[in-house]
Amino acid sequence: MAQDATTYSLELRDLRKSFGKTEIIRCANLAVKAGERVAIIGPNGAGKSTLFNLISGRFAPTSGEVLLHGQRIDGKKPFEINRMGLSRSFQITNIFPNLSVFENLRCGVLWSMGYKYTFLRFLSGLHDANERAQQLMEMIKLEKKRDTLAVNLTYAEQRALEIGITIAGGASCILLDEPTAGMSRSETARFIHLIKEVTEGRTLLTVEHDMGVVFGLADKIAVVVYGEVIAFDTPENVRANQRVQEAYLGSAIADAQAEGH
Repeated sequence: MAQDATTYSLELRDLRKSFGKTEIIRCANLAVKAGERVAIIGPNGAGKSTLFNLISGRFAPTSGEVLLHGQRIDGKKPFEINRMGLSRSFQITNIFPNLSVFENLRCGVLWSMGYKYTFLRFLSGLHDANERAQQLMEMIKLEKKRDTLAVNLTYAEQRALEIGITIAGGASCILLDEPTAGMSRSETARFIHLIKEVTEGRTLLTVEHDMGVVFGLADKIAVVVYGEVIAFDTPENVRANQRVQEAYLGSAIADAQAEGH
């Protein structure tokens, strides 16, 4: 029985994107249920970043639809999409380097609450924002760095702070760009655990090159090749998918399996 569109947290329908005469995304389809953790993988140049840009509103599609909780968001501005419940991390660029951990989180909370509109409303909301910032700081395990300037954090701590800012507004759908890029193996393992904790109950989409991270984090994997989603299934089924192996994954999966992922 066909599911109603509103049962999906995020849906792509026949999505296409061309730059000039070059079609980068070719009829991409994807339907992600609420609370699923999805890793988007594929060879370089497959269109993964373009797909993220289409979902988050940085690019408008040439044709097709993007739906968030059954509502079309294609054509809307990124901040409008954010207010509808989708938040995207931009690696370190979300962070104010010369503000403390706590101040960074509070800025994220205040922006999401919309307290920039009136000064009186700002004052009334400050207590709420302080409480929420404190909760976020504990969630991302940075309470001991409360007053440390963001610029003085380690790389992994900055990434954790950036995740905190991304979820500050209570978004139900989170997009993460290569969340563990540049981390050591031990930092990566801790960070996967952190992502799982803070995104519990939320829908998560991540673009990731590290197959260990993919198999450690994702409920489902979407494989993008030449702008099409050629497979969308559980990690086990994607590992065994002949078309995926032929297109891209054979050696990467063999390596990951050899390492026990």
